[in-house]
Amino acid sequence: MTVAGFFRLAFNTVTAPRDVARLLIAMNLSSQVLWLAFALVIVLNTLMFTLSLMLMPADDLFGAELANPTVFGAMLAVSVAALIVAVTLCGRPLGGQASYAQIAILVIWLQALRFLMQAVVALIGPISLFLSGVLISAASVLGIWIFVNFIDVAHETGSLLRAGLVLLLAVVGMMLGLSLVFSLLGVQTGGIPGYV
Repeated sequence: MTVAGFFRLAFNTVTAPRDVARLLIAMNLSSQVLWLAFALVIVLNTLMFTLSLMLMPADDLFGAELANPTVFGAMLAVSVAALIVAVTLCGRPLGGQASYAQIAILVIWLQALRFLMQAVVALIGPISLFLSGVLISAASVLGIWIFVNFIDVAHETGSLLRAGLVLLLAVVGMMLGLSLVFSLLGVQTGGIPGYV
């Protein structure tokens, strides 16, 4: 994919998320390519998070462990993987049809967009914390809307309300599961679930 193609697809994700979801799923990427793309977005988001901490002081949302890029990257990888599994499984009781690979490509693409958004925030943040805050809030709401549409297309729920319920159940289940696992390991999750 060229740089121009990336930005065009990113724009289309905002204006026509359902069409982009169908396009991504239709690519039918191999598991090897999906794993490579997964690793890439984890590394990119970890680098961007680390850069953001260097440009702007961290708040109390993130634990001290997360200042370590290796720890943050590992926790982010586990969280994103858990989200993929949770969205796939939570769709089944509601008649969902999506496979792990189909949900994975959609989540990976959203993580790529998150990297893009974080890059913009890193540029704006030192200039205006208020503007960067507004951008983050708007991107979060938009991200939820896009993901609900993605889930509806992938699981073929036939309803944005059902797709939203799948997302809600998946996020709650993921957060409870990860909180339990990380607490048993003695690691503070900080804002990782929210970051995903």
